[in-house]
Amino acid sequence: MIHFPAKKANSVSDAEPECEGPIEIALMGDLTDNVADIAEKLLGVPQGGECTLYFDSPGGSPYAAISLMNLVILRELQATAIVTGECSSAALWPLAACDQRLVTPFSVLLFHPMRWQSEENVQLAEAAEWARHFAHLESQMDQLLADLFEMPLEKLVTWMQPGRYVTGTELVEAGLAELVDPLAVVAQRKQPKR
Repeated sequence: MIHFPAKKANSVSDAEPECEGPIEIALMGDLTDNVADIAEKLLGVPQGGECTLYFDSPGGSPYAAISLMNLVILRELQATAIVTGECSSAALWPLAACDQRLVTPFSVLLFHPMRWQSEENVQLAEAAEWARHFAHLESQMDQLLADLFEMPLEKLVTWMQPGRYVTGTELVEAGLAELVDPLAVVAQRKQPKR
């Protein structure tokens, strides 16, 4: 049974009392839309401090993912990730940066090749440069994800091509996460107190 410590206030104000335990941060929705808020909360964790990141995200910009991943790694945060729902696409990089990863049997993770969009009215030279950069970025990101998960690139590629939904149970079987069963938590709560 995994016990979660009480939440520490995510505030720099001395007026608010601090609870014990790591700061909790939700990575919910599109990372692109929420990156500034998530980054601010990560910066609120002391250098080398503990935090718990809750994931329910379909992904977003690969640059937002790189930024959040780098904040976790470069600030040497002791981060625990909990996939409460979905952790897909770009959200996989901040997940992989965490020291401990927890999933449920109901968690789902979509691994797929990077996708890109261009703005309207892009000139041919800009489109050609973006295509060159995108090919380079895609190969770097795949290798980076494999390195962070400490898994062979070949195994990752089988999930990425053409794109595969991986369950929380499969992630545990691959040795990339630990399983938390919410039904076991409910059953334990119903146990008579001694």
